[in-house]
Amino acid sequence: MHDREDADLVVVGAGIAGLTAALSAAAEGLRVVVLNKGPKWRADRDEQSTSTFYAQGGIAVVEPDNPEDSIDLHVSDTIAAGAGLTDAHATRPIIADGWSAITQLVARGADFDRDVDGSFRRTREGGHSVRRIIHAGGDATGAQVQRALGQAVTNTSNPRLTCVDDAVVTDLLIDDGAVVGAAYRTPDSPDVRAVYAPTVLLATGGAGHLYAATTNPAGATADGIALALRAGAQVADLEFIQFHPTMLYLPGARGRRTLISEAVRGEGGRLVDKRGESVTAGVHPMGDLAPRDVVSRAVQATLARTGDDCVYLDISDVDDFERRFPTVTAGLRAAGLADGTVPQRIPVVPGAHYLCGGVLASASGQTSMTGLYVAGEVARTGLHGANRLASNSLLEGLVMGRKAAAAAIERRGRSVNDVAPPHIVPRPAMDRKALQDLMSGRVALARSADGLAEAAAALDAAPSRAMISVGDLEDAALTLTARAVVAAALARTESRGCHSRVDFPDTDSVPSSRVFSFDGLAVRSVVDPVCV
Repeated sequence: MHDREDADLVVVGAGIAGLTAALSAAAEGLRVVVLNKGPKWRADRDEQSTSTFYAQGGIAVVEPDNPEDSIDLHVSDTIAAGAGLTDAHATRPIIADGWSAITQLVARGADFDRDVDGSFRRTREGGHSVRRIIHAGGDATGAQVQRALGQAVTNTSNPRLTCVDDAVVTDLLIDDGAVVGAAYRTPDSPDVRAVYAPTVLLATGGAGHLYAATTNPAGATADGIALALRAGAQVADLEFIQFHPTMLYLPGARGRRTLISEAVRGEGGRLVDKRGESVTAGVHPMGDLAPRDVVSRAVQATLARTGDDCVYLDISDVDDFERRFPTVTAGLRAAGLADGTVPQRIPVVPGAHYLCGGVLASASGQTSMTGLYVAGEVARTGLHGANRLASNSLLEGLVMGRKAAAAAIERRGRSVNDVAPPHIVPRPAMDRKALQDLMSGRVALARSADGLAEAAAALDAAPSRAMISVGDLEDAALTLTARAVVAAALARTESRGCHSRVDFPDTDSVPSSRVFSFDGLAVRSVVDPVCV
């Protein structure tokens, strides 16, 4: 037996994409159920559950009254950063809808930093031609966005919007090839519950905890990728995992580490080695503000050349650092690196940051399966290509959350059959520390056929484990997603964007993407390389 609940839209995830979709759909009268793996939203929690909260830099958006910027220029910068795989046809409408999405976000309570004349303050980050990044609280943009959306959901008087906290989705429900709901568990009951709807949105975030050190919170365990793969949906570009060039370095630290916002370099910070020499000199015309893959590889090359454990972000030319970057300052103090004033040189290394690929999605967020939609980091819309342009992530979450809500509105009223949730059988699940060490050593910034083959063999040999705890489900999701990442990395015999093969250092003349799916035994390429 299982408890049944019906809705017009089920949203899995409670970050910027999920809550934007939920609020937008509920405002139009849809019955919406949000399944949030994390605890009930509270602004004062020491550790938050969504990656949205930890986004520092801001939101890239073209303001209509900015004579220095344009939709065309933002699209051009995005395509340049995407290393040949950004889909221009998908990118333009996302960027063009940015201002409308920001206007709605402000109406929902988000408060961005402004100049004395009331205009948004803007900064610049890597890959951007102009200062177009709006921000909040200096470097607390994600926290402000999460606070606004979280409070909007908590304070809503709309009885048609329900948020189920501490809800771990175990499976998507399938009826005749279509997704018709989600099965989930909560700590207060061992029973599996089910919520049915003609539209299910995965907005589960990324997969940073594939690696030993990441900028992502603990919940970023590739849940949505695994759910989609098991259901039969197609994925693409999973090999492109962006490493942020400036994650705080602490010897031996694992798990989530403090991000040092790219905006620090936009305000005058410089990457230097132990001797004070520039890390990016001669590497790229944009220097320290080159696209992230370029800067991360420059840092890695410096470490290989010097034998040092880290490089340094020199902030001596950044005005009033502690006021402009209070989140970074708090992270440094928590790590014991700023008992008094902030050090003029902050130790940094590249860290796993953002999944550029994901579940294959159309312009509306629809996947290859009827009824299943994706938005945010879990989705591969074509915006990010082979390397994400800084601060396009919150933009995409906002815009695609709204588009998914629009799709759910169009699909409202479709009947949904009662499909019993499947029994949760044992699943392959590698020990998490072993998996993270394997991925960090073989599937990080530099990859080779031998290293990838070693990773694939270890992942394929992962023992099956009973799915008893949340940790078991997360480890199984990480294991399946790691298999998909490795399969995609093996298939891409070139270096492009944030995917680098030491045995194939050149870039193919024709950019292409492969589409993969999971047949229950292996992750396989189902579509030959397709030009984008």
